[in-house]
Amino acid sequence: MNKALLRQQAECEWELMPTVGMRVPGLLYASEALLADMDEHVLDQIRNVASLPGIVRAAWAMPDAHWGYGFPIGGVAAFDPEAGGVISAGGVGFDISCGVRALRTGLSAAEVTARRDQLAEALFHAVPAGVGSTGNVRMDDARMKAMLRGGAAWAVRQGYGSAEDLARVESHGVVEEAAPDAVSEQARRRQLEEMGTLGSGNHYLEVQVVAEIHDKETASAYGLHAGEVVVSLHCGSRGLGHQVATEYARRMATAAPRYGIHLADRELASVPVRSEEGQAYLGAMRAAVNCALANRQILAHLVRQVFHKLFRLERLPLLYDVSHNVCSLERHVVDGQPRLLFVHRKGATRAFGPGHPELPEDLRPFGQPVLVGGSMGTASYVLAGMAGNDNRAFSSACHGAGRSMSRSEAMRKYRGEDIVRRLAHRNILVRSRSLRGIAEEAPDAYKSVAAVVEATERAGLARRVARLEPLICVKG
Repeated sequence: MNKALLRQQAECEWELMPTVGMRVPGLLYASEALLADMDEHVLDQIRNVASLPGIVRAAWAMPDAHWGYGFPIGGVAAFDPEAGGVISAGGVGFDISCGVRALRTGLSAAEVTARRDQLAEALFHAVPAGVGSTGNVRMDDARMKAMLRGGAAWAVRQGYGSAEDLARVESHGVVEEAAPDAVSEQARRRQLEEMGTLGSGNHYLEVQVVAEIHDKETASAYGLHAGEVVVSLHCGSRGLGHQVATEYARRMATAAPRYGIHLADRELASVPVRSEEGQAYLGAMRAAVNCALANRQILAHLVRQVFHKLFRLERLPLLYDVSHNVCSLERHVVDGQPRLLFVHRKGATRAFGPGHPELPEDLRPFGQPVLVGGSMGTASYVLAGMAGNDNRAFSSACHGAGRSMSRSEAMRKYRGEDIVRRLAHRNILVRSRSLRGIAEEAPDAYKSVAAVVEATERAGLARRVARLEPLICVKG
C-alpha cells in the first residue's frame, strides 16, 4: 500500500489524505506491517464510502481489512437517516450475519485428545458441511417465515437449545422488524433444506483449547480457563442471505440515480434508508440475520448432541454469539448529542465496551466478548470491547485474520492433501468433503491473526482475553 496517501494519527491509526467528494475522513486501524501488506484497493473503497450521503464521523477499516464488494471487508460506516443517510447491500455483504458462536465444554484438552479421532468423525457426520449440503430440519413456507421473524428464539422454541442461550446472543437472538415478505420466494426456496448446515468457504467448526489467558479477571467472567476446550462455529445465512444481497444490490444500483446518488462504484449501490427500497432491504436483511442466528442455534444443538453422546455432558454453555456482516440501528453520541445511526459492519464485529446496557448483566462490567477466528490451523482469539471505543469506529473491532491471498492464488500455490498432512503433524485433525476447499483456505493465505488482534488492542478497539489453539477443524 502507498503510505504517501496516508498520514499517521497514532501508533495504529492512519488517515487517508482527503480528496474531492469525501464528506468525512477515511481512517485505517493497522500496524505498519499490516498496512504494508494491505490491498491498495482498500484505500479506493474507503474513499468511496466516505463520499456517501449522510455518513457520520468517518469511514473506517479494521486491521484485517482487504478488498471486498463495494465496501472493504473490515469496513465500518454509520449513516444518519435524519441527514439523508443511506443503506448499502455492499456495506453488509453477501453472507448476511455471518458470525461466530463459541460454546464452553468444561473438558480438559487431555480428555478430548484421548478421543480426538472419534470426536472428529462424529462432528463431521453430525454437522452437514460443504457446497450444496442439506440438513435434517425440514421447512415449509409457513415455518420459514416464522423462523425469519423469530431467529434463535424460534429455534429454541423448536427444541434446539434453551432460553438461557439467548442472553448470550447479539440482539438476544432475534432482530425485531424483520420482514419475511421482503425476502423473495427464490431466496426462501434456497433455504428450505439448508437450515442446520455449515456451508463452505471460510466457514468452519473448530474444537479448540484455551492455550493462553491474557486477562484473568475477564476470562474468568467469560468462563474461560487455561487448558479447557471450547467449540467455535463460524457460518451465516447460507443461500438465503446470498440471494437477498444479490437481489437488493441490483435493485439499489438501479434506484440510486433516482435519489441523486452518484456511485463511484456500482458495487457500492446505496439508497436512502427512508426510501421504499431502503426499507424493503432493511426488512429482508433483518430476516436474513434471524436466519443466521437460527442456523447457528441449530448447529450448536447438533454439537451438543455429539458431546453428550461421547462425554455424557448435559450442557455446553454458550460463551457468546456475534455477527460480523450486518447493519444495526444503534444509539451513539456524536458531537455531544445522542443519535440513532445505521451502523454497517462488513467483516467487522460489534465490540461494546464495559457498562453498555445491551450486554448481559454478568458481562457488563467487562465489555462484550469479541470472537475473532483465525485461519485454518492457526489460533483464534477472544477479545473484549474496550472502554472509550465508541469514539473509535462506533464500538467496532476486527473479525478475523483477513485474507492476504485470493482463493484462486491459494489454489495455484497449495494442495489440500499437503495441508491436511502438515496440520496432522501438528496434531490438528482436519475433516472436509473438499480438498479444493482446504487449499483455498490454506493458513498462509491469511494475515497473521496475532498481528491483527495486537493492532486491534493497540488502537483501543478491543483487548485480548484468551488465545485458542485448534485441535479439530471441520470444513465444508
